[in-house]
Amino acid sequence: MTVDPLTLSLVFHPADVLRQKAEPVDPASTHVQAVARRMMDLMVEHEGAGLAAPQIGLPWRLFVTRDPDNVENAIAWINPTLEVLSSEIESAEEGCLSLPEILGHVRRSVEIKITGWDGSGQPAEMISGEFIARVWQHEYDHLNGVLIIDKMSAMDRLVNRRAIRNLERST
Repeated sequence: MTVDPLTLSLVFHPADVLRQKAEPVDPASTHVQAVARRMMDLMVEHEGAGLAAPQIGLPWRLFVTRDPDNVENAIAWINPTLEVLSSEIESAEEGCLSLPEILGHVRRSVEIKITGWDGSGQPAEMISGEFIARVWQHEYDHLNGVLIIDKMSAMDRLVNRRAIRNLERST
């Protein structure tokens, strides 16, 4: 699928693409790399810590992330895989650019290893037990059609019920 990266913008729940399992893409493709660069711009523009290709309407296994405390370390992850390195789980509040004004607590593994290809098509690997590991897991969920509303507690879903319904009605 070829698209003009400059025309890409955020899509919001309940867009069908947010529920699809994303497909692998060619990390060496200059087109995929151009889309990754556009995603970086959108992530920064919308003050996000991450953005997955399904969130811009593309069912691709691609996401971009950055540490909000160190925006210089933004990276694209093409066809990423995650490995849980610790059995420790933490619950923390998360939001999502495709679910504006919705916040909920999500349980995630603390330490993660990510492997894939970076935005230049080079092999990449990182390990973290910091906030960025949560971001990787959040964005990886998007590649599998999973949203934070699927993982938050029943109480958080109840608190956000009106905002979720308003999003669903706006389509």
